Amino acid sequence: MKNRLLWQLYCLVYVAIVLSCYTQAVQAVGNKAAAADFIELAAVMLKDGHHDRALLALQSVDLGSNKTDLARFYTLQGLAYLGLNDPEAAKDSLQQAVSNGQRDRSIFIYLAQAHFGLKDYRNTVNAIDKAGDLVNKDAALIGLKAESHWYLNQPEAAINALNEGQRAFPSDFRFLKRKVFYLVELGLYQEAVRLGRAYLMRSKASAADYAAFGNALRLSREFQEAVNILEIARLQYPDDELIAKLLAHTYLDQGLLNAAAFILEQAALRNPVLQTEAAEIYRRAGRLHKALTLNESIIDQKIKLKQRLSILLALKQYERAANMESSLYRTGLLEDQSVRYALAYALFSTRRFTEVNKHLDHLKDAELFRKATELRRLMDACKNEPWQCV
Repeated sequence: MKNRLLWQLYCLVYVAIVLSCYTQAVQAVGNKAAAADFIELAAVMLKDGHHDRALLALQSVDLGSNKTDLARFYTLQGLAYLGLNDPEAAKDSLQQAVSNGQRDRSIFIYLAQAHFGLKDYRNTVNAIDKAGDLVNKDAALIGLKAESHWYLNQPEAAINALNEGQRAFPSDFRFLKRKVFYLVELGLYQEAVRLGRAYLMRSKASAADYAAFGNALRLSREFQEAVNILEIARLQYPDDELIAKLLAHTYLDQGLLNAAAFILEQAALRNPVLQTEAAEIYRRAGRLHKALTLNESIIDQKIKLKQRLSILLALKQYERAANMESSLYRTGLLEDQSVRYALAYALFSTRRFTEVNKHLDHLKDAELFRKATELRRLMDACKNEPWQCV
């Protein structure tokens, strides 16, 4: 029995030794194979989107070996850095790839992307030119070329690049869209509006497209054209808040306060935050009772009370304004010196002179201090000659 146990133990040890030797042999072969295939491994990692792992694999490549394909190594390294948004490192690697004999012209497409990321627009254009007819197969690359020319202050070349893009990709409307904005910036508004309308009709334009075009015209002070575009957009996208706000501000830019306030009032039905601005514009337009009505629905108490105080003063409802003192104190608004002065003026207008001085004593701002001095002079006049303040 004892001999059998010893024999079994011997067999187990022998098997363990054999397995260990086999495992080591397999690992040695695997490591040797892996060392030879790290470039291929990096290529697979890049294809799967694992840029950091690709770089890790490339670190194990023996660059001193005459069997290493340096052109491919640096190309893959450059692509990995591009994927990691490191254009400086990508540029260096891709240039190394070219120096080591990379002949595939797509290398220049990647170089162009790296140069563009570094805002080196001249070399971006140079790299694109070296890519040859590959450019006409890549809409994004043509867009890159146009933008580079634009940043180089070469508007004619930029627009020509966009025209090339339109010819190569007639169903891709990004070129037409970009051309519209270039024309706006160049001040060629009539042509911009003509092409802009064509773009909006043909491209199934989104609300954001209308907003961007309308705002570009607004910022260029082409208010009527901006209104025309944004009114069409408002009909198509009645629930879009950005379009409503841009249209309102375009009317505001023209001094059309009631139109601006009405649009914001309608938009406030979906977003109550806009109620404040609508009420303020109605106040500026002189429609004080309308402003006061909208003010009732404002949620933010500080904004509501401050605006309400200004509306009541404009309505000369001084008693109601003066009676807001406790609410203003409770919300901390009296820390605002302009609010404190407004309250003091309301108290003055209701002849509560003792309370007026209490608030005027807190004013430090130079302009408000001057107004406070004038208010004190008026109060003294009222005390000495009450008939003047009736």
